[in-house]
Amino acid sequence: MNSADYLNNIKVVAVIGSGSMGNQIAEILARIGGYKVNITDISLEIINKGIASIESRLDKFFVSKGKMSPDDKQKILSSINGVVEIDKAVKDADFVIEAVIENLGLKKDIFKKLNSFAKPGVILTSNTSYLNITEMAMVTERPELVAGMHFFNPVAMMKLVEVVRGTKTSDMTVEVVKSLSIKLGKEPVICRDTSYGFLANRAYRGLSNECVQMVWERVASPEDIDKALKLGYNLPMGPFEVADMTGSWGLRASSEEDAIRELGSEKGRLHPLVRMMVRAGYTGGPGKKGIYDFWRDVLSKW
Repeated sequence: MNSADYLNNIKVVAVIGSGSMGNQIAEILARIGGYKVNITDISLEIINKGIASIESRLDKFFVSKGKMSPDDKQKILSSINGVVEIDKAVKDADFVIEAVIENLGLKKDIFKKLNSFAKPGVILTSNTSYLNITEMAMVTERPELVAGMHFFNPVAMMKLVEVVRGTKTSDMTVEVVKSLSIKLGKEPVICRDTSYGFLANRAYRGLSNECVQMVWERVASPEDIDKALKLGYNLPMGPFEVADMTGSWGLRASSEEDAIRELGSEKGRLHPLVRMMVRAGYTGGPGKKGIYDFWRDVLSKW
């Protein structure tokens, strides 16, 4: 089957993980792609919470602004099916997107299950932002059908999707993932998984680390550093605003071992400021404190 035929035959997409990224991906698959979506997680409570987030966004950004009728909203929601059992979520899927937390062991376990439960010939993708695609692919019997499909947060607004090619990923698989991204209104870029953090996050890591170092040296406040970068380089959000919003401080801490393994101890080791913040509970993320609060609560008083 060629890539165009594969894309045209996608009717059902399974999304593994109904957290922040998973439910956002499920939303655009249903709303923009028009697909039936099976979304799964470890409990029905978590799945329902994810679907409630989808409904809330549709109400806030579409129905309340007259961009979508209540009937259209219900049509989208009715196309999203919450399923606890991963085998049932995957068995009739024509394409799979894994979007669980950034833990390589967990992802490899999931890919083993996906290989067993998904139909032969179905493409399996991961929304990972930095973990190695080849390692996930090699636990399956279809490594040529495994690729990265990395969306950016917030999914509805961010245009970029990184299509990540593993060592054995086929050209057809890359083309299907690229074409699906375009169908969902995204602008894909293609890279190999030999780059830790792929493209955008690898480049952004250097920028963010230098910003953290400036706060550590008391050069300026996080707010003024963000302001300088937004006004000087026309960034829509500063790196500290992004990290506080997405909770990437906690993610950096939990991924330190992976970063050291891929980048070496000098580049991969967690900055002491980030370590201090996370230990004190300043991880960032919805409803949680980040570096702006840590500056006000702690650093500005030292």
